[in-house]
Amino acid sequence: MPGLEALSGGYSGGEPPVPIPNTEVKLASADGTWGATPWESRSPPGINVEGPPTTVGGPSFSREGTLSNRPDRHQRKSGDKRRRDTHDSGQRREHRTVTSVSSGQLPKWVRDEILRSTPKDRRDPALNHLAKALNQFADERYGAALPELRKAKSLAPRSSTVREMLGLSAYHTGQWEEALRELRTFRRLTGDVIHMPVEMDCLRALGRPGDVTKTWNLLQDLDVSATVGHEARVVYASFLLDQGKAVDAWHIIKPGRLVASPSPGELRRWFVAARVALAAGDKDAARRLLAALDEQDPDFEGVDELRAALL
Repeated sequence: MPGLEALSGGYSGGEPPVPIPNTEVKLASADGTWGATPWESRSPPGINVEGPPTTVGGPSFSREGTLSNRPDRHQRKSGDKRRRDTHDSGQRREHRTVTSVSSGQLPKWVRDEILRSTPKDRRDPALNHLAKALNQFADERYGAALPELRKAKSLAPRSSTVREMLGLSAYHTGQWEEALRELRTFRRLTGDVIHMPVEMDCLRALGRPGDVTKTWNLLQDLDVSATVGHEARVVYASFLLDQGKAVDAWHIIKPGRLVASPSPGELRRWFVAARVALAAGDKDAARRLLAALDEQDPDFEGVDELRAALL
């Protein structure tokens, strides 16, 4: 089997990478902090494929409640010009999400959203159930949050906050159908595409490959942040590995420069890229990526298993 072309520079900045779906759910977390030693930006390894690729399964999504606090609006690309929701400062509009709030009282903006979207006689009980769920969600007790969120949904079905938290709690507990349904509803209510990679991961877990690819293709035509782009690549490359398509997965997940201050999404991308390189038969490239990841977070979830596979 011919080897892949070597990659010396790869993606070097400019427009954010295209999004990708991931459907197996492996909860992985990374804080994205660097050690004390300065580290220069390095070129990523190219990979050479020797022999048929092997499937490396396993999910690769984040333990975090959301991909970021800045979901993207559902906007289409138009040539080289990209339309974005902006403040006067020209920055992408920040979408506030209760999933990033620590336990305690509900923020005023959440209460206001319930007041706007819910009949008067249902507001207080909906807020009560949502407040209980927030404490459980913040403690990563997603299974305990689900009953409260389902009750809140029955009282306030048009609350995007309730639908978002319900979808993510269902996702974290492996309730794929419910997670997909609720996150799609959240997207319809808000226009935000922040959780489309999670939707793709649900489709991957449900064994719906055609819909995974459709969602990936849709994301290619949308203006999304780098955060969503990284997560989508993680999902879609993992999906391609499920299909035994390591070479195709590499074209999706290959990192650009191994920067000195990677985001959590970039670290997950490096991890999946190492898995892809291993599946493609190039242990050398996998080791180089693993070494870069080790410099950032040696306790990154899944790294021990990857190290063992490289022995």
